[in-house]
Amino acid sequence: MILLEPHNVIIQQTLGEKLIKPSSLDVQFVDYDGVRFHLCTPEKKTVLLLSMHIRCWSELVQYGALDVLKREYGSLVKDEAEPEYNVSLEIDLEQAPTGAEDREAFITSISLLKRNALAAPFELAFKSQKQLESTGTGQGELMQIHYRDEEGIYVQSSPDRVTVIFSTVFSDETDRIYGKVFLQEFVDARRLPAIQNAPQVLYSSRDPPLEIRHLGNLRNTEDMGYVTFVLFPRHFSNPTVAATTISHIQLFRDYLHYHIKCSKAYMHSRMRHRVAEFQKVLNRARPEVAPSGDRKTVSGKTMISR
Repeated sequence: MILLEPHNVIIQQTLGEKLIKPSSLDVQFVDYDGVRFHLCTPEKKTVLLLSMHIRCWSELVQYGALDVLKREYGSLVKDEAEPEYNVSLEIDLEQAPTGAEDREAFITSISLLKRNALAAPFELAFKSQKQLESTGTGQGELMQIHYRDEEGIYVQSSPDRVTVIFSTVFSDETDRIYGKVFLQEFVDARRLPAIQNAPQVLYSSRDPPLEIRHLGNLRNTEDMGYVTFVLFPRHFSNPTVAATTISHIQLFRDYLHYHIKCSKAYMHSRMRHRVAEFQKVLNRARPEVAPSGDRKTVSGKTMISR
């Protein structure tokens, strides 16, 4: 299985090139889930402006996204974002770290802009879980992140766990079948001794899980699926483990649909190969057609076939 990277490759490569050789720049590109970026040099070659637009920005701000970005980027976060974008970073290339390792870490941090913005509700849920664990009762706030059309992420903390629910739309029936197969593999793989500490994965189609069933904006159709992850304290008690958990889980929807499309492409290629092999067999089995017209002997007499 191919794992999707949490950072944006275009930002990483472009920033690395401009740190070596600054030049004028003005590019727009789109990441997973329709997140738009704009990378440009509005005033001079050594100052880059990186802007991002994400449809669930207002919800992320409600859960502390600005605080997370200011913690990660400090003074790079501009007070006012570029028009038509939600947040902007002003990067002075002359102030970038000079050491190879520090510079690489700086580039990676900038390329994780989207990941760090989406990390806010998860960090808040992990913090809330610790507080609820100390009291032993209650439920945390049900946080909703509507990051795609008709799809969302729902995060809620409890005294002993954090529940993360993905709602996803399967565009056709074959996608639903492939999705069930993949998610069954998640369940079966967890039985292996080496990965029994992995989060529990639950899947339901059409009917939403009990945690979000009371919400009134959910679709109740056959093409709707719900995937639930149950995160226990061992998945986020350590800061390094928590950061890895956040990076992986927020990419789950893209990971699932990416591999569904790859599987369908592979199946289609195998089907085309099998059809080509059958055509070869049929061509070899085709009987020879007797030549038409009269045939003559050496002496010139005509042979008539009856």
